[in-house]
Amino acid sequence: MDQIAPIDPPATAETSPRFQQKRNGIIDAAATLINERGLKGLTFVAVAEAVGLNTTSVTYYFKRKEMLAATAIERTIDVLADELETAGREATPRDRVSKMIALYLTQSGSARLGEARPLTILSDMRAMDEPQRERLTSAYMARIARGSARLFGDPMDLQNRARGHILLDTLFWSRAWLAKYSVGDYERIGKKLMALFEHGILPDGATWEVRAPDRVPEPEIGEITPETYLRVATRLINERGYRGASVERIAGELNVSKGSFYHHLEGKDDLVLECFQRSYGRFSQAQRRAINLPGTHRDRLAACLGDLLDIQFEASFPLVRITALQALPTELRRIVLARSDRMATRFSGMISDGIEEGTFRPVDPLIASQWVTGLINSSHDMRFWAAEQPNRAEAVAAYAHQIAHGLFTPR
Repeated sequence: MDQIAPIDPPATAETSPRFQQKRNGIIDAAATLINERGLKGLTFVAVAEAVGLNTTSVTYYFKRKEMLAATAIERTIDVLADELETAGREATPRDRVSKMIALYLTQSGSARLGEARPLTILSDMRAMDEPQRERLTSAYMARIARGSARLFGDPMDLQNRARGHILLDTLFWSRAWLAKYSVGDYERIGKKLMALFEHGILPDGATWEVRAPDRVPEPEIGEITPETYLRVATRLINERGYRGASVERIAGELNVSKGSFYHHLEGKDDLVLECFQRSYGRFSQAQRRAINLPGTHRDRLAACLGDLLDIQFEASFPLVRITALQALPTELRRIVLARSDRMATRFSGMISDGIEEGTFRPVDPLIASQWVTGLINSSHDMRFWAAEQPNRAEAVAAYAHQIAHGLFTPR
C-alpha cells in the first residue's frame, strides 16, 4: 500500500520521545482546531495556547501553518487507510463493511473520551494550497477511496466505487450527529448502520421508482447579479471548501474585480450564509413537494430523492456541501446546523410514517434519516461517476438503489 511521503525528513533530534510527544500534541491541537473552526481557524497562536507553548516554539516543529494542517490531514489518511486494510482482511464484503463500521466508531468514541487522538475532518483538504492539496488528494484517492471500493471487490468497478463512496460518506457524516448519542450507544448505532447497508430501507421484494423530474432549463443571464455570485460561490465551496472559495477566486471565475464583488455583496460570510440558506430552501421545497404528493410515503421519498439527486448530478447549481459549515463563525454555524437537523427530522417523519404503513423496513428512523440526508448532500461528489452512466436518469436510479436495497444487492 502506497504511503504518503513525509513532509519533513526526520532529523536526529526528532527521534527523541520528548520531541515526538510535543509534536503529536501540536498535531492533536491542530486537528481539533480544524474540526471546530475549519482551516481558516487554524493559527499558530491558537495552537500554542492549546498546548501551552509560545508561537516560536510551535514553529520549531512546523515552520508554516500549511505544513501543520497537511500533517494533521496526513495522519487521518494513515489511520483510515490502516482501518480499511484491517477490514479488508475479512472474508466477505459484508464482513469487511461491518468491520470497517466497528473500527471507525470505536476510534470516534475513543477520541471523544480523550483516549485516542482526534481525526481531522478531511473536507478542508479541498482548501489546501498546492502542492499539498494535490499530494493529499492523490493519497486520499489511492488509499482511502480505492480502499473503500476494494471492500466490495474490484476497486475499478463503477458500482464498487459508488458503494465505497456511500460507506465513507456515511461514516464521515456521522460526525455531524453522533454527538447526540452517548459513546455507550455507538455499538448499537453501528449495528443499525450495518442493517441499512445490508438491507436498505425497503422491505424484501419491494420496489420504487426514483425518477428525475422534468425541469424547464433556466435562461442564461448575461449580466452579473447577486444570483450569479451565489451560483459560482456554491460550486467553489463544494470544490474548494470555505477557505478555497475566496473573494479573489469568485471574482476571477466571473472575470470581474474584487470591487465589483463588494458592489453586489456585503462580504464573503454573508454570501456563504446565503448559499446555505438557498440550498436548504431548495432542499426543503423538494421535501414539501414530495410530502404533498398522493401515494405512499415510499412514493413520496422516492420523488424527493429523484428531485434532489438530479440537482446534484446535473452539477451546474448543486446544493452546498454541509461540511463547509465547519469554517463558519460559531453563530452562523449554529443556524446552519439547526436547519440541517430540521431537514433530517422531516425525513425521519416520512420514514417513521412509512414504517407504520408497511412501505419501509422497520429501521431506526433517526439514523436512517441522517443516512439519507448525508448521502444526498455528498452525491455531488459522485457527479463524475454519474456522468459515466448511460444517462442522468440511470445515475439517479442507480444511486437511489443503494438506499432502497443496501450496498450488496445487485441492481
